[in-house]
Amino acid sequence: MKTVSIDVRPGEPDDAAAISRAHRESWLQAYKGLIPHRALLQMVNRRDEKWWRRATRGPATLMVVEIEGTIAGYATMGLNRARALPQEGEVYEIYLRPEYQGMGLGRILFNEARNLLKSLGCRGLVVWCLEDSHHADSFFRDAGGRDIAEGMEDFDDVLLKKIGYVWD
Repeated sequence: MKTVSIDVRPGEPDDAAAISRAHRESWLQAYKGLIPHRALLQMVNRRDEKWWRRATRGPATLMVVEIEGTIAGYATMGLNRARALPQEGEVYEIYLRPEYQGMGLGRILFNEARNLLKSLGCRGLVVWCLEDSHHADSFFRDAGGRDIAEGMEDFDDVLLKKIGYVWD
């Protein structure tokens, strides 16, 4: 029987190309038909390898989930940006390449992100997702998130509702 190694670790500059690929593939799959096409392509193309290399050195924490040496996904996290909410931490993004979804890796990565924020002293956590992103909505509900806030995001003059999930 073969043992598969799964590692969750900080993203490093040498991971930039693989993170960029994970970002592109996951966003195109997750948001096709939700976010207007032109806006989605602009957002994806803006985050190229160079952008992700800088992100590994930025103020937000970047973690990757790696399977047998292949980066399957990433999460970014830091301080809560929604000052009206009392939770101190925020997971800004959590995405997996499509072929790695549905295997429990998102749960592993999300739990590691939560544990890291807690270890850094953050009390509580918030995550935002588009209301019509049923996969994300289901993921955060199943992870125990409470839907307590709403907001709007503007994509090329198309307003989409987002939902804030919290954990205390």
